Amino acid sequence: AGYYGGSYISNFNRFSRLYHVTMQAEAADRVTRQSLNNVYVRLNDGQMAPVNNFVTLTPTMGPQGLSRFNMFNSISVNADPAPGYSSGQAMEAVARVAKQTLPSGYSYEYSGLSREEGKTSNNFAIVAGLSLLIIYLVLVALYESLILPFAILLAVPVGVMGSFLFAQLFGLQNNIYLQTGVVLLIGLLSKTAILLTEYAVKRREAGMRITQAAFSAAKARLRPILMTVLAMILGLLPLMAASGVGANGSRSLASGVVGGMLIGSVALLFLVPAFFVIFQWMQEHWMPRRLIDVLRTQKITP
Repeated sequence: AGYYGGSYISNFNRFSRLYHVTMQAEAADRVTRQSLNNVYVRLNDGQMAPVNNFVTLTPTMGPQGLSRFNMFNSISVNADPAPGYSSGQAMEAVARVAKQTLPSGYSYEYSGLSREEGKTSNNFAIVAGLSLLIIYLVLVALYESLILPFAILLAVPVGVMGSFLFAQLFGLQNNIYLQTGVVLLIGLLSKTAILLTEYAVKRREAGMRITQAAFSAAKARLRPILMTVLAMILGLLPLMAASGVGANGSRSLASGVVGGMLIGSVALLFLVPAFFVIFQWMQEHWMPRRLIDVLRTQKITP
């Protein structure tokens, strides 16, 4: 091993420099078959014999090393998505090409982050559906209505569309940073939509007309919404212009939130009151008993 591959001996200092000492034969003495004549091993009787008395060299072609994955022979392939494509789209392309070209008995597996992403992406539709169902049930309990929660559920996706629009404009990918920003954005926009609807419901229960209650709620929440939007956007502008290590993640997170807040908040000021008018009218005409009870409690003639 020391003759052919080299062996570490020690380090020494000289002239304020550190030198690394390795024992190894000269290149000319270890690149031919005849070099085995220069390597001796000790026999049982103490004598020395050259190695070529005990081994036979046969030239063959093969890999320098063998790698395995899940107990199968494997080769490692590293790939990056092309500009403008996400990792999920790249994984779909790999599956499509593998199905068309891989021979029988061959398959592929992911490792590292791609393996975790492949496991979680299959459950995204189920998780998203359950999340929407839970949110809907919570809003039903909040407003005691089966119809009114749709005024919120139908308005919030507009902000999410704004998030992906900004990502497209800035050439960003749909990565984990952008998705984290979308989760944050959904929470902020939902809060705004819930407060708008809550204000409108209280004004309607106080005796205002439906359209008047919606307009009054939007007018009352205009200043707080603008303050929240401006504070969020101004706070994230430095991240949109980030540079250096981690700049891509910072820009993805900030651009998605800024775009969603800017477009979503403006849209909510118009969409939520409009949806409230539509669904509140449906609520009162399809299930009017609760409204009549409320108006009678407030001593107001329906």
